[in-house]
Amino acid sequence: MKMQILTLKLKAFILLFVVGILFIHPARAVENLPALKKVKVLVYTKNGKGFVHDNIPYAVKCIEKLGKENGFETVVSDDPAVFTEANLQQYTCLIFPSTNNDVFDTDAQRLAFRRYIEAGGGLVGLHSVTGTERNWTWFKQMLGGTFSWHAVNQKFSVKVIDPSHPSVKGLPMVWERKDECYFAKELYPGIKVVMAHDVTSLDSSVPATANMINKFSAPFSTLYPAVWYQKFDGGNVWITALGHDKENYEDPVFVKHVLQGINFVVGQYKKLDYSKAYADSRDTPLRY
Repeated sequence: MKMQILTLKLKAFILLFVVGILFIHPARAVENLPALKKVKVLVYTKNGKGFVHDNIPYAVKCIEKLGKENGFETVVSDDPAVFTEANLQQYTCLIFPSTNNDVFDTDAQRLAFRRYIEAGGGLVGLHSVTGTERNWTWFKQMLGGTFSWHAVNQKFSVKVIDPSHPSVKGLPMVWERKDECYFAKELYPGIKVVMAHDVTSLDSSVPATANMINKFSAPFSTLYPAVWYQKFDGGNVWITALGHDKENYEDPVFVKHVLQGINFVVGQYKKLDYSKAYADSRDTPLRY
């Protein structure tokens, strides 16, 4: 009898130990990430004139750590001169963490970015990436929309609406979190939404705020896009509007979300094929 009790206690200890490891290191607990092995990504951090998020250094540190833990190489730059066709060919994926406003200096750099996407490259965008290059129609379509307004930073709910998507694997179906609820305009109809802000969970006790929420969430009702992906003009894009607070990039659940988003985009990558890149200017008409 004593032996049976000791065996049960040992099994319980092992179970609790394993669960504890998964809770403390959920990013490492993501199953099967072979797509990330020996991959090279560019983390681009330049911001244009205007608000610059203080989360960017934390996002960079987070992604660099994920790279070390999961076998992919990260190159970090805020220099738009990296956007040449020759240089971009070494990257499987580009990551824009909370970039904002104009992040390129020249249209030649914009064209290099566009042709990279057309050739089959990938983009991962975090939080305020939707406020990037607001005067460039193709870029806004590629992102899936452009920033219009956000509610004050607060606790609210985000709901998984596509539980089959790998970027939300292991996340709560209803994710209660403190963040900025982002709204967009010029939403592109090709996006496929994975998670949605629960607009009804926002604090609307102040009439002026309630009016703003109603204005910017229209024509949606209770749910509004928060995380989405799309195949666009030859490339693959994954966007999460979450991640305002710098503390998010040390939150195991959010870090897991970011890692799985990167892995999703990288997993779609085959090989850059510049014979499919057709644009000769940043505004070449899109081939649908």
